Amino acid sequence: MTELVDRVDERDRTVGVVDRREAIREGWLHRVATVVCRDRAGRILVHRRPADVSRFPGRYNWLIGGAVSAGESYEDAAARELAEELGVRAAPRQAFTFLCRGAIAPYWLGVHEAVIEGAVTPDPAEIAWHAWLPEPALREALGEWPFVPDCREAFARYAALS
Repeated sequence: MTELVDRVDERDRTVGVVDRREAIREGWLHRVATVVCRDRAGRILVHRRPADVSRFPGRYNWLIGGAVSAGESYEDAAARELAEELGVRAAPRQAFTFLCRGAIAPYWLGVHEAVIEGAVTPDPAEIAWHAWLPEPALREALGEWPFVPDCREAFARYAALS
């Protein structure tokens, strides 16, 4: 199945539309939207990827997200990913974007925040396990657990905002 994304430049300006697999294979910049999910107590959702996925199997992450489709905004993609991966509706607020060099390929990463009220229903194809961690526990886990490599830089940038 073809997943079309906007190919962007070093300033995050659209220069064309390409297949996401081709963008990754060729190292072309594209966009990814992620969400920091917090509950009402301020804890952050952490999850582990399934063991049978192609990218980063069994690795942990503190961000929910995925590729921004061609013509889609970061915010719309973030909201879509929340619905797809957690079964929740929310209006994520963009915190920042940055050019991430990436473990697989470079991309522009849009980091958003959302407060999640009520239960989540993780998609088992995307999330094998999840828990809500206080930020100090997440900081500790980042040093001990096998996390998706790119999320470490995102956490350092996110923590610097506080």
